[in-house]
Amino acid sequence: MPPPAVDRKAVALAVVVAALGYFVDIYDLILFGVVRKPSLAALGVAPADMQAVGERLLNYQMVGMLVGGVVWGVLGDKRGRLSVLFGSIITYSLANIANGFVADVDTYAWLRLIAGVGLAGELGAGITLVSELVPARSRGWATTIVATVGIAGGVVATLVGDAVHWRTAYYIGGGLGLALLGLRLGVRESAMFAAVRGAATVGRGRIVALVSSPARLRRYLTVILVGVPIWYVVGILVFFSAEIGGALGVTPAPRPAEALRYCYAGLAVGDLASGALSQVWRSRRKAIAAFLALTTLGTVGYFTVGARSGAAFLACCAVIGLGAGYWAVFVTSAAEQFGTNLRATVTTTAPNVVRGALVPMTFAYAKARAAWGIVPGAIAVGVGVLALAAGALVLLDETHGRELDFVDDDA
Repeated sequence: MPPPAVDRKAVALAVVVAALGYFVDIYDLILFGVVRKPSLAALGVAPADMQAVGERLLNYQMVGMLVGGVVWGVLGDKRGRLSVLFGSIITYSLANIANGFVADVDTYAWLRLIAGVGLAGELGAGITLVSELVPARSRGWATTIVATVGIAGGVVATLVGDAVHWRTAYYIGGGLGLALLGLRLGVRESAMFAAVRGAATVGRGRIVALVSSPARLRRYLTVILVGVPIWYVVGILVFFSAEIGGALGVTPAPRPAEALRYCYAGLAVGDLASGALSQVWRSRRKAIAAFLALTTLGTVGYFTVGARSGAAFLACCAVIGLGAGYWAVFVTSAAEQFGTNLRATVTTTAPNVVRGALVPMTFAYAKARAAWGIVPGAIAVGVGVLALAAGALVLLDETHGRELDFVDDDA
């Protein structure tokens, strides 16, 4: 059955709202990495404890995103895509405003967890809605616009975090989110979801359905594993660039805000390029394979060429960002893998499981760092992550051009 016709203005509004919402989402997600050191110093954390406390707060945020991914994903398939867009933005906007008032590390940690829960819903709901509204032939272009505009929020976060007091930077992020709520009022619900919601015999948002069928479990795990290297690059190599760069002998040691700025500039270009290539090549798998290879080469350069100077290190941060810029294709592929009754669940949980994978990655990095040192530890984690992603890519289903007006039976 062909997808129902949708008013072009309604489609355009949905793309704009999803893109701007993801922009604010990424701004708030990356902001902690930018203000980590000044905010923790202001709360009395000693320089020697800075990395450990920073890892703890980052893990709280990522656990929140993992929990939120499940909650918002299930709600997206049970209550609708729009309800998640509203609920998630309110949650993370208020949590980030509250971050500006923190006076101790424990409160900071819990607020990062709450913010993480809110941040988890934005991308999945937006991509699901856009994927169901836009025809298959141009779906990749629409989701690429959403992801590319969103990734630019990371660049803005580094600029704002550098230019204003860290508390003010949090207020700005929360305020931007609340300002978007009015724009969302004109967005329509997906007609595909409306049709499935009216079918009493179709199970919707059953998270257990993803693991009850070996075929569905394979689809779910492969799409997640191919995305994990993106957060190895952002969450290990760039978030902790000061420590890793210092261990490489880069002088002066890189500033995380600057490293994140270069990385997210690369990510924005990469998302645009990977999304375009997936359309031109008519293949999500080929685009992911090309950028996964570029991520691997960029990572090698980060540990070798990047050690030569501060400028070379920042250039390598841009290159690994470019390579890891297949997020648009990754989330589009996730949306296309499953039927309308499970689509929001998958498209919301999969990116957040990828982000949540940073928790075991930082744990493995801490163990490897203690055993072998900062640089060998980071390399060891990267080798494992990239190898798993390459293996998963072999099993990933090709979904370019797939019509989405279907359901996963027995789900």
